Amino acid sequence: MSRSVRVSTCVGMVVSMAFAVAAGAEAPTPSDLESQPGMVRSEFIYDAAPFPQCHASTIAESAGGLVAAWFGGTREGDADVGIWLSRCDREKWTAPVEVATGASDDGKRYPCWNPVLFQADAGPLVLFYKVGPTPSSWWGMMKKSSDGGRTWSDAVRLPEGIAGPIKNKPVMLADGTLLAGSSTEDAGWRVHMERTSDLGETWTRTPPLNDGETIGAIQPTILLHGDGKLQILCRTRQGKIAEAFSSDNGATWSALTLTELPNPNSGIDAVTLADGRHLLVYNPTTPPPGRWGGPRWPLTVAVSDDGKSWNDVVVLDADRGEYSYPAVIQAADGRVHVTYTWKRTKIKHVVLDPGKLSGS
Repeated sequence: MSRSVRVSTCVGMVVSMAFAVAAGAEAPTPSDLESQPGMVRSEFIYDAAPFPQCHASTIAESAGGLVAAWFGGTREGDADVGIWLSRCDREKWTAPVEVATGASDDGKRYPCWNPVLFQADAGPLVLFYKVGPTPSSWWGMMKKSSDGGRTWSDAVRLPEGIAGPIKNKPVMLADGTLLAGSSTEDAGWRVHMERTSDLGETWTRTPPLNDGETIGAIQPTILLHGDGKLQILCRTRQGKIAEAFSSDNGATWSALTLTELPNPNSGIDAVTLADGRHLLVYNPTTPPPGRWGGPRWPLTVAVSDDGKSWNDVVVLDADRGEYSYPAVIQAADGRVHVTYTWKRTKIKHVVLDPGKLSGS
């Protein structure tokens, strides 16, 4: 596949400037970024918080408005890292509150990781997250809220071998099955898919889609192509985003293969829009030779008509720093909402008008 980059003159200028920054040139100014076609609003969810670092945000639309969550604490992997949450009520985000910790019955506390919010139709808002010493030994947890994230049920541990959606939002299939992209890191990086027909009470999972060595991949995000055809895009250690396809609503999958989309070994997310196009948020960089990871800047939005040819259309942040681990949804009003890590100190929220993003 060839990676297509056909953008408008204004957006093309900003994209070119962003890549110039990677080569050491001056960064685009905030006004450059905010004037891009399709950009509605860019803001921080909070200005101050009781934790120094944060990462791995997630966003959902609930009955009361938008809800965002992330993990925060002293540093990723420290025992005091919990899941923090904020709600957007009438265009204003509430102060972050801690809604989950890794406290165990024996009094020991483990770090929390990678929250994922999902709002069920006519059902609760579900929070999936991980608890454990490291990603190779963590376990899946779940909480539910019936009031849009204001209050939460007690935490429930998911069944052995089930981690839940590992970073990106699950999708609800037409038959009521919730399909989640998951992965493990205990025997190489391997992707598998998990399914639940009762909103997390019982689960099944597929075998791994890759061997963890030829392609080391994690954190799949799911695209919908209609008639039971699905596509996943995954973070990898090979410098490219990987993909696989299913023609039976995710019951079976093709083997993972590498696309031409670059990936610096950092998280991505994508969503299928109401008009049938697909939208991807990613870092369009690759690791330098001999390095484990590459620059997590700029952070870019791309669109595609078919999930194969992608056009970069908006740069969310381009200055030197970390802008990573995006989460993206399309709200009921049609607008697209993106949250992401901003230099490990804040969570940023961006609103886009997809009608102004050219994908053809």
